[in-house]
Amino acid sequence: MEKINSLTSADIVADNIELLKQLFPTIVKEGNIDLNELKALLGETVEEKEEYYRFTWAGKNQARLEANKPTTATLRPNKKESKNWDTTNNIFIEGDNLEVLKLLQKSYANKIKMIYIDPPYNTGKDFVYKDNYADNLGNYLNITNQTDEQGKKTSTNTESDGRYHSNWLNMMYPRLRLARNLMTDDGVIFISIDDNEVHNLRKACDEVFGEDNFVANIIWEKKYSPQNDAKWFSPNHDHIILYAKNKNNYRPVLLQRNEEQLARYKNPDNDPRGVWKMSDLSVKTYSPDYDYPIVTPSGRIAKLPAGRCWMTNETKMKELIADNRIWFGEEGNNIPALKRFLTDVKDGVTPMTIWNRKDVGDNQEGKQELIKIMPENVFQTPKVVRLIKKMINLTFNTSDILLDFFAGSGTTAHAVMQLNAEDGGDRKCISVQLPEPTDDKSEAFKAGYKTIAEITKERIRRAGEKIKNDYKDNKEVINKLDVGFKAFKLDSSNIQAWDGNPDNLEEQLDIFANNIKTDRTEEDILFEILLKYGLDLTVAIDEKTIAAQKVFSVGQGTLFICLSNAISPAVSEGIGAWKQELNPTICRVIFKDTGFQSDKDKTNAMQILKRFGIEEVNSI
Repeated sequence: MEKINSLTSADIVADNIELLKQLFPTIVKEGNIDLNELKALLGETVEEKEEYYRFTWAGKNQARLEANKPTTATLRPNKKESKNWDTTNNIFIEGDNLEVLKLLQKSYANKIKMIYIDPPYNTGKDFVYKDNYADNLGNYLNITNQTDEQGKKTSTNTESDGRYHSNWLNMMYPRLRLARNLMTDDGVIFISIDDNEVHNLRKACDEVFGEDNFVANIIWEKKYSPQNDAKWFSPNHDHIILYAKNKNNYRPVLLQRNEEQLARYKNPDNDPRGVWKMSDLSVKTYSPDYDYPIVTPSGRIAKLPAGRCWMTNETKMKELIADNRIWFGEEGNNIPALKRFLTDVKDGVTPMTIWNRKDVGDNQEGKQELIKIMPENVFQTPKVVRLIKKMINLTFNTSDILLDFFAGSGTTAHAVMQLNAEDGGDRKCISVQLPEPTDDKSEAFKAGYKTIAEITKERIRRAGEKIKNDYKDNKEVINKLDVGFKAFKLDSSNIQAWDGNPDNLEEQLDIFANNIKTDRTEEDILFEILLKYGLDLTVAIDEKTIAAQKVFSVGQGTLFICLSNAISPAVSEGIGAWKQELNPTICRVIFKDTGFQSDKDKTNAMQILKRFGIEEVNSI
């Protein structure tokens, strides 16, 4: 029985090395990577000159290393602040998103279809803090007053800071690197940003996702009226940068035509093929073979201006006229136009890069949406539900997972629930928000919200209830709709660390004998194990009492966990019987090491489980 003494997140460096070994087995020499051999295999594509095109800034190397560094943190379940814990498949995580993204690497690698983030814009007023790469978890605990030590203070990133842009890039870069690992092969990421950092964001994303995977720079009309106190121009738009993990695997879902677009299709000649709209028959690219006169039904000769010609040759044009695909007007005297039938065009509209407020809303609409469900006026710049819904509609199947790790007011989770209600989908949303303190003079603070994360959770709760009320007469929607979330909080590991200090030897030996922290519950440890084994945080978990001890079955018997202090042979027998009942394809068991009274009991447990075909047994 192997003992698990450390539960860390995925080791990305080790994973990368393993991939290199598989691709280039000859580069491995006595367990190490031979860079000279790798360069030889790559040939002339290796760049070794000092001057070449690249994007860099102060602190980039450290930021890159941080993305690869595992974390020993964990996520502790918080049922009290959850909604519909037992049935929901949505997740809310309160914590530093850098550490959270590391923790999600095993459980959600290649599983996230769409990411939307609305990070700090770096206007000089945003909350942008510098990561302390030596101890990010310690930073987080200090920020949230979970430790007494004087730690890093939250602050704005003002332009007077000599590394104004570098600070922002150092925050964004490792998060983008980690986010990419979570995306499906056809997954995409939308990022809202303004003019302050859009140029740097594009360059950073080109490096992380590959410039070939840039899809679009969408311009969103966020305001209608001019900002009269602007010194130069009124900033009425934001950028939404879109990248794919692999552009060859991604195609945007065509948008449904709205009433205005459908109204363009008519049928004035009662054509049996249905409604159609006129399309220009001429082109600018001139060809003498396509320049010929066309006689209209009224007898008039239709000719084009110099330099233009028809879109096809004369023979093909006669075929189109004979097939009643050319329209000369009701009097038969107009310049000919091609009839494009609705039944012949694509089943939807190709998305464009300009998004007008009339189609997706603006800042004012986002503010009013939130006030309707949270009249306390707790958040100044919420995004618009219609805006996020459009992104989802361009991307999602109805059962995919969406991630927002700068969740803010919770608009993304709101949009997912709203869209599921509208089309019967089963999309899941993972929201991550730092418990950034609210200003003590703000309306949010006065209303009792001490952190942004508290606002996010409450908005998701209230939005879900509003949607349920809107669809209260539709039992089919209500019965399927998921408006809950499992809440988790980032914290230090449930396992005591060995510090190796000889002055604390006796204390450390006691810890080593019973290495689980005394203030942690069995469910705390359970979810840390799920992250270690790469299991979904919403995986099915059943619970039974076997021989008076609590036993968890995870994923229909894929994993059994018993964290009791009194593990008897009867517990192992019960687990074996439960395994036979569920009949999983693979099965593993984890016990609490100190739950056994002796090494003999451990050996007996393993032998009993082997009789039931369970070979992998570990202890924690």
